[in-house]
Amino acid sequence: MSKVILVTGAARSGKSEWAEDLAINSGKTVVYIATATQNPDDQEWLARIQKHQQRRPQDWITLSVPVELTAALAQSQPNTCLLVDSLGTWVANFLEEDDLVWENTVREFLEILPLVAAEVIFVAEETGWGVVPAYPMGRKFRDRLGALVRQLGTICEPVYLVTGGHVLNLSLLGVPLPAKNRTLDIETSIDISSQ
Repeated sequence: MSKVILVTGAARSGKSEWAEDLAINSGKTVVYIATATQNPDDQEWLARIQKHQQRRPQDWITLSVPVELTAALAQSQPNTCLLVDSLGTWVANFLEEDDLVWENTVREFLEILPLVAAEVIFVAEETGWGVVPAYPMGRKFRDRLGALVRQLGTICEPVYLVTGGHVLNLSLLGVPLPAKNRTLDIETSIDISSQ
């Protein structure tokens, strides 16, 4: 299995910048996989995307992959570093899909990772540290992203947390959950969130 890295943290924590530094230091050709969709009516969102674009080195290849992330990973080449930014926007692009479609999407995504030829760096948001969202779609997003990050965290090495202007290597500082607790059933997490 190629090196798979997870960088997680809150909004504006610097997680994308840290992931970009890791990609630069990989010494490989960097392919930036942007999962966000561009809405010409949302100027604030477009400004955020432009800020990310301006930070990237000119020689990076950028792919817009709002949905077909598993296929993009499967088509990667050796001697490349894929920077996927971000899993939160990828999850958001599936919120209209029912639980079975999402569960199959996650299963296919996790199954392809051991076969990926490239080094991969995932950026993921931490959304579950605040209050439980008051509306069903917010709870669905929080639960789906939280479950995905948890599952991904068990197979990534290293896992970084970016917060408070610092980067923590959780793979060195943390203790993994016992094996019996590592698999989080997606349906169970969704059922609990709806109560």
